[in-house]
Amino acid sequence: MTNKKLHIHTALQILKPAHEVFQAIVDPAKMSNYFISEGSGPMEEGKTITWKFPEFEGRFPVRVGKVELDKYISYNWDGTDGTELLVEINLTPKGDTATVVTITEKEMDNNEAGLAWMMGNTAGWANFLACLKAYLEYGVNLRKGAFDFMKPEAQQ
Repeated sequence: MTNKKLHIHTALQILKPAHEVFQAIVDPAKMSNYFISEGSGPMEEGKTITWKFPEFEGRFPVRVGKVELDKYISYNWDGTDGTELLVEINLTPKGDTATVVTITEKEMDNNEAGLAWMMGNTAGWANFLACLKAYLEYGVNLRKGAFDFMKPEAQQ
């Protein structure tokens, strides 16, 4: 058996048009209502931006790849071990009022570190999608306070 690479793949339908979903993902002001605490700028092709998360110290660089209006967003960021990871977000309209958001993140080796990454980030992307859905459909920020227990001062 060969040591195949690990990929994450998850999807969820959001009851909003693709354009509205796309804007909520590329605009840091909107994204701060469900995912990040702040971003240095919109996700534009070829740009490097930074994201800050409420539960982590520091800022995380995001190198934006290809962006297709209302359809597709890709970017690279670094895993905890420094491995460059590719994230792809596909938006598939379902009629005029719903969009399936599919997220793929890749890749890590099929070993203990890779399995830990796969478990953690699969849960993270499922949470991202649930938070995006709650924000767009109901105006609710599910992430607010959800990860306060992970902050360094909460570890004491």
